[in-house]
Amino acid sequence: MSYRSSATTAVSAPGKVLLTGGYLVLDRNFTGTVFALDARIHVVVEQLRKGHRRAPSQEKENEDSIVVRSPQFVGAVWEYSIARCENAGGIKVMQKNEGRGNPFVETSLNFALTYISYVADSKDFGSLSITILADNDYYSETACSKASGQNAAGKFVNFGVPLHEAHKTGLGSSAALVTALVSALVIHRTMQPDDIGAARDKLHNLAQAAHCAAQGKVGSGFDVAAAVYGSCLYRRFSPSILESIGDVGTAGFEERLFKVVEDADPEHPWDTECLDFGMTLPRGMQMVLCDVECGSQTPSMVKKVLEWRKQTPQEADLLWDALQSNNERLCLELKQLSQNSEKGFGDVRDLIQRSRNHIRSMTAKSGVPIEPKVQTELLDAMSEVEGVVGGVVPGAGGYDALAVLIRDDPEVIERLNTLFATWESKVDDDFGGKIGQVRLLGVRHGSRGLENESLEQYRGWL
Repeated sequence: MSYRSSATTAVSAPGKVLLTGGYLVLDRNFTGTVFALDARIHVVVEQLRKGHRRAPSQEKENEDSIVVRSPQFVGAVWEYSIARCENAGGIKVMQKNEGRGNPFVETSLNFALTYISYVADSKDFGSLSITILADNDYYSETACSKASGQNAAGKFVNFGVPLHEAHKTGLGSSAALVTALVSALVIHRTMQPDDIGAARDKLHNLAQAAHCAAQGKVGSGFDVAAAVYGSCLYRRFSPSILESIGDVGTAGFEERLFKVVEDADPEHPWDTECLDFGMTLPRGMQMVLCDVECGSQTPSMVKKVLEWRKQTPQEADLLWDALQSNNERLCLELKQLSQNSEKGFGDVRDLIQRSRNHIRSMTAKSGVPIEPKVQTELLDAMSEVEGVVGGVVPGAGGYDALAVLIRDDPEVIERLNTLFATWESKVDDDFGGKIGQVRLLGVRHGSRGLENESLEQYRGWL
């Protein structure tokens, strides 16, 4: 692999909606339909000249350091020193400035720099300035972002709050961030931007490894797959592939990581399946997302559902199989409509309703708020709006943004906005959840995965 270092590299990766598959994608026997969104996380990597001090606490002019900024949030700056670990343990960064750490940024740096140093055989990274920018719909509105959005000439707003106080809307920001960050670094240091297509599998493997390490567990990986490949029918990889890597700093880490990224371990080959990636919705159909100003703790919900499945395997397997069968039919129907959209969306509506029936059954049996009553109430009301095909609580469920398929018509958007303007929940939620202000996000379906970006759109933020 050739070594290169241009002055600046910019890439972006999309968020996702797991329209069908929910908890099924945790098991390799099942699949999930993942749609990439047009909301993206952007990462810009700038190579700094020697003696150019961009780091606030850089002690020596020739000391290499990495400064990561997320300028849409108050105080979101992380400054790192770079160290090579003994016994081929890889590259490890250490935060130098005070304040909250960011495990997703730090782990991404550790994994990306370790891989780069191994393939480029270089110990010199130079000093880097990294800027992270998120499209607005990843977070609920704040007073500052509302004002900023009205006055902004560009596409990014200032949220005006610390990052930990921002409410995520559930679009997959951590997976998109890790994917964009590791990819931007690898492209910046080891390849030409045009090579991104050929390197997509390696970037996927590296992003999966970094994301799993950052969240402390081996997840299903559908969100990272969508960030890299775009919309797809997804079957997860075997967890054993990543379980053998170990932690950065342990002896031999860099070689183990290299083997995983390059798919060079014969005992644990990558077996991810991303079929039909880049797939699109049928002509005349659009996906919109509806923010309810709540949020769910996905890891704890997943743990409880898996515990229920373990305790009642027969009951759970019947439900799993029914959901998988229905999901496959829905995916096939969407594909057929893409070839012939004149037959109408009635079957899609019926299949979504059937899927929701199964999900509500899983909610009751597992005691986990996958589709809690306040979400059921809102989805039922939306489904009555003319032009709405059907909606779901996507992914792991809970109180994240709802995904709704509609007829692609501005009047349908107007009718939904009218519904939300005076929306008040009238049911007692079975899990104590409350829905705040309901609003349509600007995000829409987008089939593209990881992409290079031009720098003009970041003017004023770098």
